[in-house]
Amino acid sequence: MEPHGPADHGTDDETDDVRTRARSMVRSPALQAVRVLVRAEAELSRTIARRAGLSPSEITALEALSRGPLGPAEMARLLNVTTAAATGIVDRMTSHGHAERRPHPSDGRRTEVHLTESGRAELLAHLIPVFGRLAAHDAAFTDDERAVVTRYLEGAAAVMRAEALREDGPEPVS
Repeated sequence: MEPHGPADHGTDDETDDVRTRARSMVRSPALQAVRVLVRAEAELSRTIARRAGLSPSEITALEALSRGPLGPAEMARLLNVTTAAATGIVDRMTSHGHAERRPHPSDGRRTEVHLTESGRAELLAHLIPVFGRLAAHDAAFTDDERAVVTRYLEGAAAVMRAEALREDGPEPVS
């Protein structure tokens, strides 16, 4: 059988088999729920950014800074942007009063970006209502149910993180 082009790595039967397996994987209610959750989080992030008058990258940066200060290169890696773009994002956050640059405590040549009280208040004003509703939803589950959900979601997050770190593209489906 002739290949259909450079992306064709197998016969039509093999391609059909891969498609069938992919469809059966996607039919899993748990996998569908993860996909819905990921899309909902992305939509929520865009909505919070719009309400706060910030960009989605600025919201992501504020969330990261809520866990501790970051250097400019770390910020660029986190946001998957160039260091010049990260500098622009930090400039906008500082102009809003949500972040500030400080000298690195042990290396005077470096700076760190810190979340200000204004940035923390902005972030929490938008997230606390969501967390409250999520906590109410969580309370409807037993400890055993929460343990299963936690194990599943932590595993799913690990798979997604591992794929995000891959530099060479997807592995073939087997």
